[in-house]
Amino acid sequence: MRCAVLLSGGGRTLDNFMERKKAGALSIEIPLVIASRVCGGIEKARGYGVEDVRLLRAREAGSVGAYSEQIFAACREQKIELVLLAGFLSLLEIPDDYLGRVMNIHPSLIPAFCGHGFYGHHVHEAVVARGCRVTGCTVHFCDNRYDEGPIVLQRTVEVSSGDTADDVAGKVFELECRAYPEAIELFVRGKIRLVNDRVWVDA
Repeated sequence: MRCAVLLSGGGRTLDNFMERKKAGALSIEIPLVIASRVCGGIEKARGYGVEDVRLLRAREAGSVGAYSEQIFAACREQKIELVLLAGFLSLLEIPDDYLGRVMNIHPSLIPAFCGHGFYGHHVHEAVVARGCRVTGCTVHFCDNRYDEGPIVLQRTVEVSSGDTADDVAGKVFELECRAYPEAIELFVRGKIRLVNDRVWVDA
């Protein structure tokens, strides 16, 4: 399956995809990587030999709608079947032809600690500050709001009393490295159905 990866940071999730793909555990191709800003993920994508690596800045597009059209025009050019957000920090408007085909992973158990402003380390800091005993990650389809699309799967991890935000971040990222590829494979194998904005996973 032809996938695009959208990123805004160092490309750790892209690394995970490439490692899983090389190991035969992820049945995808990644012909397109789009970055929303200058970041380490751009050089990583080029190092992996991705054929089409683009830097598209939201502020230069002028509006969310115009920016989204640039993104999805590039996806159509490359005949992308599934769009994977990998630490992508810009809001998108999903066009009709890509509804149910844009996936994201969030480092908390949605609906906790999600939405505008809750990204990256901010999430883990909030988890620790609240005294949560469990946290985790959520893979979901994207709609036109931050972290509110249909949930594909969630995985949990315990938070110990002495854990710092860095400790929690490490635990959650280990979960993400397994959960995101698992969700992608479900999609690739046609095991996911969207019914009334809810995800049903076929056995």
